[in-house]
Amino acid sequence: MVDADSVFTTAVGNVYFEPGARSNWHSHPAGQILIITDGVGYHQIEGRPVEIIKKGDVIKCPPNVRHWHGASADVGLQQLYIVPNTEKGIVNWNEAVTDKLYKSVQ
Repeated sequence: MVDADSVFTTAVGNVYFEPGARSNWHSHPAGQILIITDGVGYHQIEGRPVEIIKKGDVIKCPPNVRHWHGASADVGLQQLYIVPNTEKGIVNWNEAVTDKLYKSVQ
């Protein structure tokens, strides 16, 4: 929705996760803000319990902290993401979230 540039240095996008879909583990050099606009899903910061997220929730992912997010098994998830200070980098992708971890929430 908003491409990173040298003036605003912020990337903004809209993502829809189909039911059962999720991101890989990843981190953002300057952090990330998620605004959940529809549906139900999961979010986890490494080392913390998995959280259920839903429409209206705002999630702040700290800089350089691994996390993942995605839809619940039965309901899709719509989210806006905001990545600030893109001059520090945007995202560092890691391994897939295992089915065992994902299914442990259900």
